[in-house]
Amino acid sequence: MASHDDSKGRMEMGVSGPVISGPVYSNDDSTLARLGKKPVLKRNFGFMTILGFSCTVLITWEGSLIVFLSGLQNGGPAGIIYGYFVVWLGTISVFATLSELASMAPTSGGQYHWVSILAPPSSRKFFGYITGWLTITGWQAMVASGGYVTGTLIQGLIVLTHPDYLARWHNWHGTLLFWAVIFLSVAINTIVGSLLAKFEGLVLVLHLLGFFAVIFPLALLSEHADSGAVFNTFLNLGNWQTQGLSFCIGILGNVFAFIGGDGAIHMSEEIRNASMVVPRSLMTGLFINGTLGLAMLIATLYCMGDIDAALAENPSYPFMSIFHHAVGSTTGAAVMAAIVIVMAFSATTGCLASTSRVYWAFARDRGLPGWRYLKRISPGTSVPLYAIATTTTIAILLSLVNIGDATAFNGVISISIAGLFGSYLITASLLLYRRCKGQIRNPNPDDTLTNTTGTDLTWGPWRLSGAFGIANNIFSCVYLVFILFFSFWPAHKEVTPQNMNWAVLVTGAVLLFSMFYYAVWARRVYSGPIVEIET
Repeated sequence: MASHDDSKGRMEMGVSGPVISGPVYSNDDSTLARLGKKPVLKRNFGFMTILGFSCTVLITWEGSLIVFLSGLQNGGPAGIIYGYFVVWLGTISVFATLSELASMAPTSGGQYHWVSILAPPSSRKFFGYITGWLTITGWQAMVASGGYVTGTLIQGLIVLTHPDYLARWHNWHGTLLFWAVIFLSVAINTIVGSLLAKFEGLVLVLHLLGFFAVIFPLALLSEHADSGAVFNTFLNLGNWQTQGLSFCIGILGNVFAFIGGDGAIHMSEEIRNASMVVPRSLMTGLFINGTLGLAMLIATLYCMGDIDAALAENPSYPFMSIFHHAVGSTTGAAVMAAIVIVMAFSATTGCLASTSRVYWAFARDRGLPGWRYLKRISPGTSVPLYAIATTTTIAILLSLVNIGDATAFNGVISISIAGLFGSYLITASLLLYRRCKGQIRNPNPDDTLTNTTGTDLTWGPWRLSGAFGIANNIFSCVYLVFILFFSFWPAHKEVTPQNMNWAVLVTGAVLLFSMFYYAVWARRVYSGPIVEIET
């Protein structure tokens, strides 16, 4: 690639600001070529459409409704609110760190590519490989959890409109609905894959308008609790030794409401001007979703009324009963709940897209079994069909666990936090290591190959400068260690097979398999990010 076009792009698109430095590349193919990768995917996403993607995978205000019961049991109303601020601040810090790396190397591989270039030469191959498997595990669990939550939300809606269905509730009903959700998501990602960007833009509108359509009736038509009951009431229904320990365990409900916002990173090779647009969309989406989620959470806590009665009417999703009692209308509550269901479906669609890109990118670098097939791109749709098919097949197989035991399936979906946060921690720690040693420089106009295996590390156009960047990296690492530690704890002190947190078992099994495959086969073919093109 000629450097003349890149220099021109820098002059036309210079950026200034207290936390942004370096050039902005106008030629997306040149940016990818400097990472040694061939551009094979169509860049259908701009800022607004990828912002829609980020917001509608994150769906924080909807997620706050879906999982608020977890924090209510351990922490209580006050614990949920104060825990929300902790998680929001921690997520901002983590996303800022990821944004710096996405600006340096905007590839679909994301974390495993970054670890491969940041780790010491003696260990970069192994650490990059393990990080790739952690990322895939977390995102695959996200697809499974998205399909499961959407399917069971539909069951909850049926209970709302036909209460007698609760006595006939079966897990296999939810599994069949899971399949329907996944197959419809596959259709959007493949048959109309070129319209995925427009779909995400439209869903962003529903995400914003739906918030007001839900919160206004909820806040205006329901009876309100007093502020003391909301901001001063702590609960410890898990019977833990201290309220503080209960708070730390209950905080994971808020974490789940914020998980998945890095989905845009894995779409980087389909985004125009990705080195700037991805960081901006991540941070903007986090601000929007965090604000809406906090407002919805506070409104729900003020309006929830008798939570035991709500649980009796709808044990899985009591927020639907809260809607019903608030507006006094089954039809009105059903419409409000339907908005949440549509957004859960859109999140599943986005998760499927992001997960397939991680599979595709890791296979491109020979990190997965069957990589020769998984790395293929459909010439007609320019999407990784084999990767989408693999993601879908694994999700369908995982859903069969739900037929036998919903508790066991909850162990499958709970590893989304362990997998993704584990990959974040490795990445953030290595960035801090390189940063403190001063081993990342500003780019030069004559750079041809950077930020890939065996090359110099250069900053992208978006970063946090100086001591502020180091402080943010440290805080993000501390936060990630805290969340990872408590992600393996059960919800109750007295552990039974029904309330056991199976995440540690499933995560361990995936890591053991990946290391076995590495020892037997992958170490011979996987050497980190492959340089496909020399600039």
